[in-house]
Amino acid sequence: MLVLGLARSGEAAALALARRGVRVIGVDRNGDLDSGRLRAAGVEVVLGAEDPALVADVDLLVKSPGVPSDVPLVAAARERGVPVWSEVELGSRLLTNPVLGVTGTNGKTTTTELLGAVFAAAGRPAAVAGNVGRPLTGLDGALAENAWIVCELSSFQLEDIESFRPRVAVLLNLTSDHLDRHGDLDAYRAAKLRIFENQQSEDVAVVPRGFGPVGGRASLVEFCADDELPAEPLLPGAHNRENAAAAVAAARAVGIDDDALAKALRTFAGVPHRLELVREVNGVRFVNDSKATNPEAAARALASYPPGLRVILGGSLKGTPFAGLAQKARAARVACAYLVGEASDELAEALAAEGVRFHYSGDLASAVADAFADAEAGDVVLLSPACASYDQFSNFEERGDRFRELVEAL
Repeated sequence: MLVLGLARSGEAAALALARRGVRVIGVDRNGDLDSGRLRAAGVEVVLGAEDPALVADVDLLVKSPGVPSDVPLVAAARERGVPVWSEVELGSRLLTNPVLGVTGTNGKTTTTELLGAVFAAAGRPAAVAGNVGRPLTGLDGALAENAWIVCELSSFQLEDIESFRPRVAVLLNLTSDHLDRHGDLDAYRAAKLRIFENQQSEDVAVVPRGFGPVGGRASLVEFCADDELPAEPLLPGAHNRENAAAAVAAARAVGIDDDALAKALRTFAGVPHRLELVREVNGVRFVNDSKATNPEAAARALASYPPGLRVILGGSLKGTPFAGLAQKARAARVACAYLVGEASDELAEALAAEGVRFHYSGDLASAVADAFADAEAGDVVLLSPACASYDQFSNFEERGDRFRELVEAL
């Protein structure tokens, strides 16, 4: 078997297969990758090249989510009739535990971690995995048979499933994102909705009220931000109330009672890089929302605070338009937007069309300094980039960590 992409999920998949005595070839284009653990486990590691001839002698290709579907090695596998699975497809076959899957454009990590807290409050064994950072295959051999897996699922993970079947599947929302990878909104939507396609009549599909048919055979349960909840969530913002409503619907579907739900809602403080209060300096609050990697996520963040925000926007482009975000910025009466990275010009054009004040800062350090210089006591400086991070950082976590460092140094 061949595993393509040897970062977190690829490494976990290769190690899980090697533990079963399977011959594994691990391939990654990064010639400097630390492959010591893989080689020690008996994995044949090929770095720096993705030779299509490698698929000639394999019967399965497991593709890491960061690997596009059109790379030559994947194309060669499909031409030869070699199955191409995502890491979550492999994980679902190695593990017998029931899965509660969570997908959507925004709010996935928050809702997944909230559901983990709900299971803990109920005293029910569960593990959180998937796109949150712990690969599904990384749970191989680590769970009790009765433990649930709460699995965050990206479109990249779902596009290569085959039999993956969550007993409860949650779609939080669906707006334009990752068009640089999927090509258009229809393809992105189709990838997301694959979460439901293998569900059976005894399963549950949780969707936004009025979303419409999603495929599969599961019973449909709808949720809405104004649903009555067992308790009001600790997390601020209408979008987090909507996330909470989805989590409540999913948790009730697996038999968790309202007392446990209320406890989790009142105490769950959120996840790093998502509306995370870093520090207050001279009366100015600095909030890290680096995980807002698309315009819709940033728009939701803007709506969570009073007028007068100073927001840091920008990063690498993903093909998503900024006109809607600019309209939200005007409606939220943003005091100033500080623009960074390759998306600066497109953001500036959209903001100018709505009459929103902006400043070209260039990089994150300059943006923090510029915003702090302009801010007065009572202001909020919000890092909510609306963009991916790959022009200046390796991922949104590194960007958020750098923001924290800069704020702590003020």
